[in-house]
Amino acid sequence: MNKIANSTLNKFDPLLQSWFLKKYGHPTEIQEKTWDGIIRGEHILCIAPTGCGKTLAAFYWALNQLICNRWPIGYTHVLYISPLKALNNDIRRNLLNPLNDLKQYFKEHNKTLFPNINVMTRSGDTPNQERQNMLRHPPEILITTPESLNLLINSKRARKTLSCITTVIIDEIHSIAGSKRGTHCITAIDRLVLLTGEFQRIGLSATIKPAKKIADFIGGYILNSNGDEVIYTKRKVSVKTSTLKKRYSVRVQSPPLSFDKTEKKSQWQWLATYCHQRICKNRSTLIFTNNRRFSEKLTRLINEEAYECISYTHHGSLAKELRMLVEQKLKRGELKAIVATSSLEMGIDIGSLDEILLIGAPASFSSTIQRIGRSGHSVDYVSRGYFLPMFEIDSIRCAVAARAVIKQDIEPLSIPSCPLDLCAQIILAMTLVEEWNKNSLYNWLRTSWPFHELTLSQYENIIAMLCGKYADTRIRELSPRLSYDKIDNTLLAKQGIRLLL
Repeated sequence: MNKIANSTLNKFDPLLQSWFLKKYGHPTEIQEKTWDGIIRGEHILCIAPTGCGKTLAAFYWALNQLICNRWPIGYTHVLYISPLKALNNDIRRNLLNPLNDLKQYFKEHNKTLFPNINVMTRSGDTPNQERQNMLRHPPEILITTPESLNLLINSKRARKTLSCITTVIIDEIHSIAGSKRGTHCITAIDRLVLLTGEFQRIGLSATIKPAKKIADFIGGYILNSNGDEVIYTKRKVSVKTSTLKKRYSVRVQSPPLSFDKTEKKSQWQWLATYCHQRICKNRSTLIFTNNRRFSEKLTRLINEEAYECISYTHHGSLAKELRMLVEQKLKRGELKAIVATSSLEMGIDIGSLDEILLIGAPASFSSTIQRIGRSGHSVDYVSRGYFLPMFEIDSIRCAVAARAVIKQDIEPLSIPSCPLDLCAQIILAMTLVEEWNKNSLYNWLRTSWPFHELTLSQYENIIAMLCGKYADTRIRELSPRLSYDKIDNTLLAKQGIRLLL
């Protein structure tokens, strides 16, 4: 009882407290730490192994505020950004289930005034009818991808639905922060400040390094003006780290010495036979390949080996309905194995997995840990993985990756600094929806962490290029995209830019 009395859970509504204790027992360590920071209004970077309850840690206070009518219903308050469109429907399902349970729990306790909280997804999979419905009736919680967020914020009509954002959650931030995709995402989030004012930022990751740099990336800068002087204040982002350590069991399995490495056919046959043997020993197995062609070929060979359909392919190019069918079949125990690319590397709930097979070494150590962590999807269980090298040098890569998993050692992320191609895109996007003062736009761009070191000379060169300085070269991409009014010192995108963006 003392533990609960001292828990941050007691700051929630009494019924939300009792439902959580009944459903999950005590909060995990990372939930306690994260809730404490969220309730204080801090920006958060939450780092914890898979299965610690990071998603509920990020969402539960927002649910409390919505259920208790502290945030008005009928407006989008929570924006959840996931790196994979395949992850969106899973997150939505994992939010709707607790919401339905809570609604029933409130009803059992004679609390009938439970608000109608809508959770919707917006990605490339979303039908046009649903997109239009979102504009008419904005959901309280919107789940989207970095690309769809940029489309929303570039639309004069859709961006109005984002004007009441209170919390932005960036899931699996390690998967995007080290690329230009992450830059595109964080600048879109910073652009939301122009619509909504300040809001709470929450980043989630199981594997990330260095934490301080990623926290700075999430936070960015607040722009203040003192006369002609421009002052930047860094947003403080608190790093909440779990002390729990995930346990791993890994093995590198190479073909036997009698195997004829010169014959490609026999190489694939050995791989299919070995995978089939492992699948037969498990209830459910997840096999990762490094490209889609390999996943489809291996799926076919495994099924031929088994003389029945025991495995399905899963990757981002499949239709949404087919992906969801494959996920649900494995979760219900109707399918023995899935052969996937990175589409199932993160968070999607496909039930308990006994073992992970990796065909070749993944591109990074963090990706390797993420993939093997899909088995034993809880901190209390051991995650088991087998590396299956495709060729000799791959054996060395697999051995190094296996060592990194055991030591839980990941490479530090390198965040792109001032990617000028993206800077040009962002300038066009911002001047598409409204006219900007040239100097104000430069000052604002530097509030986003990747562009904080952008020099005035670089900015001027980009503006000159977009205004058609190099149009005489007859390169179509260098035709004028931007109009510059030298008298008012303002910038406005030319007609037809929306389709280009």
